[in-house]
Amino acid sequence: MKLVKLFGIALIAIGLSSPAMAQQSGGQPDQVDQLAQMVGLSEDQQKEIRGIIEEMQAEIQELQGEAQQLQQQIQAQIKPDYDEDAIRDNAEKLGDVTGEMTAMSTLMQAKVDAVFTQEQRDELNKRMQQMQQQMQQQRQMQQGMQ
Repeated sequence: MKLVKLFGIALIAIGLSSPAMAQQSGGQPDQVDQLAQMVGLSEDQQKEIRGIIEEMQAEIQELQGEAQQLQQQIQAQIKPDYDEDAIRDNAEKLGDVTGEMTAMSTLMQAKVDAVFTQEQRDELNKRMQQMQQQMQQQRQMQQGMQ
């Protein structure tokens, strides 16, 4: 379970869920390339991971757009003559959309994780622990400066 949490952090840390970042141009390595360097992915594994991301990204983006619309509709009801039923209806829909986004993101992570060998998972776990320690040290330094 901890590995799944760390893997989720890895995906977030390298921005796999951002299509603009996943398809960088200008010869810079994209996030799959960075992940490949981090854990030693083969070309076939990289291709498979890119396919998973492309397959699920469109649906996740559509859900993100829907969630944003619902949030705007809810915000528009902050006024003296608010419609409680509309607020509750849109809030319930937003909960459903957010739940679906979470499910899709988790499924994408699980599918990508299934591409890794155990050695790659172990290496990713090690790297993510290092990143967490660095982030924690940075937070502590920032808190010390305040």
